[in-house]
Amino acid sequence: MRAGLLISGGLDKLSGGNLYDRMLVEHLRKSGHHVRVFSLRGQTYSSRLLGNFALSLIGLLKEESLDILLQDELEHAAFFQLNQLLKKRIGCPVVSIVHHLRSDELRPRWQNSLYRMVERRYLLSVDGFIFNSESTKASVHGLCGGQLPMVVAHPGGNRLDPSVTKEDIIDRARQPGPIRVLFVGNVIRRKRLHVLLKALQKLPAGACTLTIIGNLSIDKRYVREILKQVDKNHPANRMTILGAASDEELTVQLKAAHVLAVPSSYEGFGIVYLESSGFGLPAIGSTAGGAGEIITHGQDGFLISVDDVDSLAGRLYQLHQDRALLTAMSLNAFQRYQNHPTWQQTCGKITRFMGSMAAGNGNCPCCTAAENKKD
Repeated sequence: MRAGLLISGGLDKLSGGNLYDRMLVEHLRKSGHHVRVFSLRGQTYSSRLLGNFALSLIGLLKEESLDILLQDELEHAAFFQLNQLLKKRIGCPVVSIVHHLRSDELRPRWQNSLYRMVERRYLLSVDGFIFNSESTKASVHGLCGGQLPMVVAHPGGNRLDPSVTKEDIIDRARQPGPIRVLFVGNVIRRKRLHVLLKALQKLPAGACTLTIIGNLSIDKRYVREILKQVDKNHPANRMTILGAASDEELTVQLKAAHVLAVPSSYEGFGIVYLESSGFGLPAIGSTAGGAGEIITHGQDGFLISVDDVDSLAGRLYQLHQDRALLTAMSLNAFQRYQNHPTWQQTCGKITRFMGSMAAGNGNCPCCTAAENKKD
């Protein structure tokens, strides 16, 4: 199968969506499929809109003789108009990988209304969908209906090597002293780090420490607000800001922490909640989006309403005070990780879906033969 992938920048950006795309590309290539990644240049939403006039891209895609073309839905602004012409010229199915809808993010209603119009037009221009969660599927179906072929393939959680045992998890939970809270995510407003900092202010001195891992260069204005909040209200001995970290450093911090807290205003899925469970960390997320597909409230973590500072503070203090509860939830999180599909299983599911799309279009002889043999 010859596949193309259209994304912004490269596959090495630090985000859950890019990780999903990268793991899929690696799996396809290891499985013997040809994949070419086409990187778009536009960084802002307005510059991506200009991508609809990039007719030269059609020529590049046509030269590849693709069996299927994947598009990261986060780049929808560049294709909502172009796709009509693109599909006629390249002659293969166009499938959108949807991590979450931009119009589902928390922002003024008038602004999301504009995004929703563009996003809906884009979603109606493709031939099928790859969803990272049931929540994302429901959002798309609510916006444009559910008539097109689709597959829901939850991200895997086994990118990192936890190398922890149940005994390690129990010993860590029973350690005296402050509860060690970990935040992992790009430091952008949607991740709600400022809400977590406000929650920590409400806790007694010595109740917890916080380590922050995440890219500090995406939203520099927001980062300045965070640093100001930290300098004003949080002692240096209880706060560590590491910035972007390697997988090795992330693994070290996940092994050391007691709980993950990323109270985002919206997550299409939230891979970090899943990855942290492999280290036996209960996770605290919000009720908005797909976090509830990973976190079972009260069993392996907590789900709070968006921006509910008091509830977040209360749950953290509860885990600090009740180490038996922390131990039970940590073991439950570890068990959830054990039961979750691996990246290989997830990407295999997507590959089979892609093969059926290509075979159904009559473009890929190997996929057509495989489908006929299966039937």
